Amino acid sequence: MVREVLTVIGVGGMGHAIARRLGAGKTVLLADYNEETLASVTESLSADGHDVESRSVDVSSPESVRGLAEHAASLGNVTQLAHTAGLSPSQASAEAILAVDLLGVALVLDEFGEVIAPGGAGVVIASMAGHMFPPLTAEQEHALGHTPARELLGLEFVSPQKITEPGIAYGIAKQANHIRVRAASARWGRRGARINSISPGIISTPMGQQELASPVGDGMRAMIAASATGRLGTPDDIASATAFLLGPDASFITGTDLLVDGGVIAAAKAGSPV
Repeated sequence: MVREVLTVIGVGGMGHAIARRLGAGKTVLLADYNEETLASVTESLSADGHDVESRSVDVSSPESVRGLAEHAASLGNVTQLAHTAGLSPSQASAEAILAVDLLGVALVLDEFGEVIAPGGAGVVIASMAGHMFPPLTAEQEHALGHTPARELLGLEFVSPQKITEPGIAYGIAKQANHIRVRAASARWGRRGARINSISPGIISTPMGQQELASPVGDGMRAMIAASATGRLGTPDDIASATAFLLGPDASFITGTDLLVDGGVIAAAKAGSPV
């Protein structure tokens, strides 16, 4: 019997929760750049009875991402993909964020779009920051959606020479994720597969806690306080949304973004009540 393969790229808080939520009965391929984290999550899920494979990956490397996609396909039918890997403004330079969060997503969409099984689905974890960034021009959106992945960072308006502030790099990278997913949906559809993104709000992961402890932490806490839910999100909140988008109940949903932010963006756009 050919096994179904769930591939999770980025196995920190959200990736770990997604793998645990969706991995039963499948071969779970975990991939991460941090080999210590990768080994720890692999051991944890294996101990719980999951069938786990692991592989180191550098999502900014076309060769590394291609090798991961080919390995996933060698394990069985790649029916589910969750791409959570990313860097935040307090973790890395603008150049690294653009390489991982922008280029990396484009490479994953391209390579897994070649191996995703008919009836399969993928989810890219973007960010609510993509909804907060000023709109791009139609020409810029078209370029981000359709420029070959290897040439993306050569676009003048997203080049590491042009964008040097990590927060700006993060916002435009996440906006680019939304655009790239929309563009990829037609290609994935020709394989009978779906692709969507999720934009988490402030989630209690190691990355989220690092951001809360950074100079922008007070602003983040103010956004939480102003939101309808008034709380931090959990990795399980994102895993639940991912399970929906990767499952049969979302069979008519593709090429779109789901905000899972506790109402932060809604509150920001609605403004103060009169």
